[in-house]
Amino acid sequence: MRKRRNESKGVCMYCHTEVERSRMAKHLISCSARRKVIQQAEQKEVAPERLYHLFVEDAWLPEFWLHLEMRGSSTLKELDKYLRAIWLECCNHLSDFHEVMHGKRVKKSLPIQEVFDETDELLHIYDYGTSSETLITVVAVREGKPTTPHPIALMARNCMPNTQCSRCGQPAKWWCSECLAETDEIVHLCDACREAHYREHTEAIGDDDLSFEEYLEGVFPLVNSPRLGMCGYTGPAEPPY
Repeated sequence: MRKRRNESKGVCMYCHTEVERSRMAKHLISCSARRKVIQQAEQKEVAPERLYHLFVEDAWLPEFWLHLEMRGSSTLKELDKYLRAIWLECCNHLSDFHEVMHGKRVKKSLPIQEVFDETDELLHIYDYGTSSETLITVVAVREGKPTTPHPIALMARNCMPNTQCSRCGQPAKWWCSECLAETDEIVHLCDACREAHYREHTEAIGDDDLSFEEYLEGVFPLVNSPRLGMCGYTGPAEPPY
Protein backbone atom coordinates (compact mmCIF):
# COMPACT_ATOMS: atom_id res chain seq x y z
CA MET A 1 0.00 0.00 0.00
CA ARG A 2 1.44 3.34 -1.07
CA LYS A 3 2.07 5.74 1.77
CA ARG A 4 -0.06 8.88 1.58
CA ARG A 5 1.85 12.11 1.33
CA ASN A 6 1.44 14.30 4.41
CA GLU A 7 -1.07 17.04 3.74
CA SER A 8 0.17 20.59 4.20
CA LYS A 9 -1.33 22.75 6.93
CA GLY A 10 -2.01 26.45 7.10
CA VAL A 11 -2.86 29.09 9.69
CA CYS A 12 -6.21 30.86 9.93
CA MET A 13 -5.47 34.56 10.23
CA TYR A 14 -8.50 35.08 12.49
CA CYS A 15 -8.13 32.44 15.21
CA HIS A 16 -4.52 31.41 14.43
CA THR A 17 -5.43 27.72 14.40
CA GLU A 18 -3.43 25.33 12.21
CA VAL A 19 -5.75 23.52 9.80
CA GLU A 20 -5.15 21.02 6.97
CA ARG A 21 -5.28 22.38 3.45
CA SER A 22 -8.37 20.31 2.54
CA ARG A 23 -10.29 21.57 5.60
CA MET A 24 -9.36 25.25 5.59
CA ALA A 25 -12.21 26.51 3.39
CA LYS A 26 -14.78 24.82 5.64
CA HIS A 27 -13.00 26.12 8.74
CA LEU A 28 -13.20 29.70 7.50
CA ILE A 29 -16.97 29.38 7.13
CA SER A 30 -17.42 28.25 10.73
CA CYS A 31 -14.57 30.22 12.39
CA SER A 32 -16.10 32.21 15.27
CA ALA A 33 -13.24 34.73 15.22
CA ARG A 34 -13.87 35.45 11.54
CA ARG A 35 -17.63 35.76 12.12
CA LYS A 36 -16.90 38.34 14.82
CA VAL A 37 -14.74 40.36 12.39
CA ILE A 38 -17.54 40.22 9.80
CA GLN A 39 -20.12 41.36 12.37
CA GLN A 40 -17.92 44.30 13.37
CA ALA A 41 -17.50 45.27 9.71
CA GLU A 42 -21.26 45.31 9.22
CA GLN A 43 -21.50 48.16 11.77
CA LYS A 44 -19.31 50.43 9.63
CA GLU A 45 -20.80 53.19 7.51
CA VAL A 46 -19.53 51.88 4.21
CA ALA A 47 -21.41 50.44 1.26
CA PRO A 48 -21.80 46.67 1.05
CA GLU A 49 -20.54 44.87 -2.04
CA ARG A 50 -19.82 41.44 -3.45
CA LEU A 51 -16.86 39.84 -1.70
CA TYR A 52 -15.02 36.95 -3.32
CA HIS A 53 -13.38 34.10 -1.39
CA LEU A 54 -10.42 33.09 -3.55
CA PHE A 55 -8.24 30.02 -3.17
CA VAL A 56 -4.75 30.68 -4.52
CA GLU A 57 -2.15 27.95 -5.04
CA ASP A 58 1.09 27.44 -6.91
CA ALA A 59 0.32 25.37 -10.01
CA TRP A 60 3.25 22.99 -9.42
CA LEU A 61 3.91 23.15 -5.69
CA PRO A 62 0.56 22.54 -3.92
CA GLU A 63 2.10 22.99 -0.47
CA PHE A 64 2.02 26.75 -1.15
CA TRP A 65 -1.48 28.23 -0.93
CA LEU A 66 -3.55 31.18 0.27
CA HIS A 67 -7.18 31.97 1.06
CA LEU A 68 -8.05 35.58 0.21
CA GLU A 69 -11.20 37.65 0.41
CA MET A 70 -11.29 40.33 -2.29
CA ARG A 71 -13.66 43.17 -3.02
CA GLY A 72 -15.60 42.61 -6.23
CA SER A 73 -14.99 46.21 -7.26
CA SER A 74 -11.21 45.80 -7.06
CA THR A 75 -9.30 44.96 -10.21
CA LEU A 76 -7.01 42.15 -11.26
CA LYS A 77 -4.19 44.70 -11.11
CA GLU A 78 -4.66 44.80 -7.32
CA LEU A 79 -4.52 41.00 -7.17
CA ASP A 80 -1.35 41.05 -9.27
CA LYS A 81 0.25 43.53 -6.86
CA TYR A 82 -0.68 41.33 -3.90
CA LEU A 83 0.73 38.15 -5.44
CA ARG A 84 3.94 39.95 -6.34
CA ALA A 85 4.36 41.20 -2.77
CA ILE A 86 3.57 38.00 -0.88
CA TRP A 87 5.07 35.46 -3.31
CA LEU A 88 6.74 36.59 -6.50
CA GLU A 89 8.45 39.93 -6.99
CA CYS A 90 12.15 39.75 -7.78
CA CYS A 91 13.04 41.72 -10.92
CA ASN A 92 9.83 43.53 -11.93
CA HIS A 93 8.98 40.92 -14.58
CA LEU A 94 5.90 41.01 -16.78
CA SER A 95 2.80 39.16 -15.63
CA ASP A 96 -0.64 38.29 -16.97
CA PHE A 97 -3.90 36.57 -16.08
CA HIS A 98 -5.43 33.91 -18.35
CA GLU A 99 -8.69 32.00 -18.33
CA VAL A 100 -7.84 28.40 -17.48
CA MET A 101 -10.41 26.80 -19.78
CA HIS A 102 -9.77 28.85 -22.94
CA GLY A 103 -6.31 30.32 -22.31
CA LYS A 104 -7.61 33.79 -23.12
CA ARG A 105 -5.63 36.66 -21.57
CA VAL A 106 -7.71 38.81 -19.21
CA LYS A 107 -7.13 42.54 -18.82
CA LYS A 108 -5.80 43.59 -15.42
CA SER A 109 -7.93 46.73 -15.49
CA LEU A 110 -11.14 44.70 -15.12
CA PRO A 111 -12.89 44.46 -11.73
CA ILE A 112 -12.90 40.89 -10.49
CA GLN A 113 -16.70 40.75 -10.25
CA GLU A 114 -16.80 41.24 -14.02
CA VAL A 115 -14.07 38.66 -14.59
CA PHE A 116 -15.62 36.02 -12.37
CA ASP A 117 -19.01 36.46 -14.00
CA GLU A 118 -17.37 34.76 -17.00
CA THR A 119 -15.10 32.20 -15.31
CA ASP A 120 -14.38 30.83 -11.84
CA GLU A 121 -10.71 29.98 -12.39
CA LEU A 122 -7.72 32.00 -13.57
CA LEU A 123 -4.04 31.30 -14.16
CA HIS A 124 -1.57 34.03 -13.18
CA ILE A 125 1.84 33.91 -14.87
CA TYR A 126 4.74 35.94 -13.51
CA ASP A 127 7.99 36.12 -15.52
CA TYR A 128 7.96 34.56 -18.97
CA GLY A 129 11.59 33.45 -18.60
CA THR A 130 11.61 31.54 -15.31
CA SER A 131 7.85 31.44 -14.91
CA SER A 132 5.85 31.18 -11.71
CA GLU A 133 2.30 29.96 -12.34
CA THR A 134 -0.48 30.51 -9.83
CA LEU A 135 -4.04 29.15 -9.95
CA ILE A 136 -6.85 31.34 -8.58
CA THR A 137 -10.23 29.69 -7.94
CA VAL A 138 -13.48 31.20 -6.64
CA VAL A 139 -14.57 29.30 -3.52
CA ALA A 140 -17.56 31.43 -2.53
CA VAL A 141 -19.16 34.85 -2.94
CA ARG A 142 -20.94 36.81 -0.23
CA GLU A 143 -22.70 40.17 -0.03
CA GLY A 144 -21.49 42.36 2.81
CA LYS A 145 -19.23 45.09 4.02
CA PRO A 146 -15.48 44.59 3.58
CA THR A 147 -13.59 43.69 6.75
CA THR A 148 -10.60 45.84 5.73
CA PRO A 149 -10.11 49.14 3.88
CA HIS A 150 -7.71 47.34 1.53
CA PRO A 151 -8.75 45.53 -1.66
CA ILE A 152 -7.74 42.13 -0.24
CA ALA A 153 -7.86 40.42 3.15
CA LEU A 154 -5.55 37.49 3.86
CA MET A 155 -7.70 34.84 5.53
CA ALA A 156 -5.29 31.88 5.65
CA ARG A 157 -1.85 30.87 4.47
CA ASN A 158 0.13 27.64 4.29
CA CYS A 159 2.61 26.98 7.08
CA MET A 160 6.25 27.17 6.13
CA PRO A 161 7.10 23.77 4.57
CA ASN A 162 9.41 21.57 6.60
CA THR A 163 12.79 21.54 4.86
CA GLN A 164 15.72 19.38 5.89
CA CYS A 165 19.35 20.45 5.92
CA SER A 166 21.13 18.95 2.90
CA ARG A 167 24.15 18.06 5.06
CA CYS A 168 22.71 16.63 8.30
CA GLY A 169 18.95 16.26 7.85
CA GLN A 170 18.01 18.64 10.68
CA PRO A 171 15.46 21.44 10.06
CA ALA A 172 16.94 23.94 7.62
CA LYS A 173 16.78 27.74 7.87
CA TRP A 174 19.01 28.82 4.97
CA TRP A 175 19.79 28.14 1.31
CA CYS A 176 22.95 28.74 -0.71
CA SER A 177 22.57 30.77 -3.90
CA GLU A 178 26.13 30.02 -4.98
CA CYS A 179 25.37 26.29 -5.10
CA LEU A 180 22.24 26.99 -7.12
CA ALA A 181 24.27 28.98 -9.65
CA GLU A 182 27.00 26.33 -9.85
CA THR A 183 24.99 23.08 -9.78
CA ASP A 184 21.38 24.18 -10.49
CA GLU A 185 20.36 22.60 -7.17
CA ILE A 186 19.34 24.30 -3.93
CA VAL A 187 21.44 23.34 -0.91
CA HIS A 188 19.50 23.81 2.34
CA LEU A 189 21.40 24.48 5.56
CA CYS A 190 20.74 24.53 9.29
CA ASP A 191 22.55 26.98 11.58
CA ALA A 192 25.17 24.41 12.56
CA CYS A 193 26.02 23.46 8.97
CA ARG A 194 26.15 26.95 7.54
CA GLU A 195 29.75 27.49 8.65
CA ALA A 196 30.85 23.98 7.61
CA HIS A 197 29.37 24.63 4.16
CA TYR A 198 31.58 27.71 3.89
CA ARG A 199 34.64 25.47 4.23
CA GLU A 200 33.26 23.19 1.54
CA HIS A 201 32.92 26.17 -0.78
CA THR A 202 36.48 27.36 -0.29
CA GLU A 203 37.82 23.85 -0.89
CA ALA A 204 35.63 23.25 -3.95
CA ILE A 205 36.62 26.42 -5.76
CA GLY A 206 40.12 26.68 -4.32
CA ASP A 207 39.52 30.22 -3.13
CA ASP A 208 41.09 30.72 0.28
CA ASP A 209 40.47 34.45 -0.05
CA LEU A 210 36.69 34.08 0.21
CA SER A 211 35.80 35.53 3.60
CA PHE A 212 32.98 34.20 5.73
CA GLU A 213 31.24 37.57 5.41
CA GLU A 214 31.42 37.38 1.61
CA TYR A 215 30.09 33.83 1.70
CA LEU A 216 27.14 34.91 3.86
CA GLU A 217 26.14 37.44 1.20
CA GLY A 218 25.11 34.46 -0.94
CA VAL A 219 23.30 32.54 1.82
CA PHE A 220 19.66 33.56 2.29
CA PRO A 221 16.94 32.60 4.79
CA LEU A 222 14.21 30.22 3.67
CA VAL A 223 10.95 32.10 3.09
CA ASN A 224 7.36 30.98 2.58
CA SER A 225 7.17 31.33 -1.20
CA PRO A 226 7.04 28.92 -4.15
CA ARG A 227 9.43 31.19 -6.06
CA LEU A 228 12.35 30.58 -3.71
CA GLY A 229 15.54 30.07 -5.72
CA MET A 230 13.98 31.14 -9.02
CA CYS A 231 15.60 34.02 -10.92
CA GLY A 232 16.66 36.61 -8.34
CA TYR A 233 14.01 35.82 -5.72
CA THR A 234 15.10 35.90 -2.08
CA GLY A 235 11.92 37.09 -0.33
CA PRO A 236 10.80 38.47 2.06
CA ALA A 237 7.47 36.84 1.10
CA GLU A 238 5.35 39.01 3.39
CA PRO A 239 1.79 40.24 2.76
CA PRO A 240 1.76 43.92 1.69
CA TYR A 241 -0.91 44.79 4.29
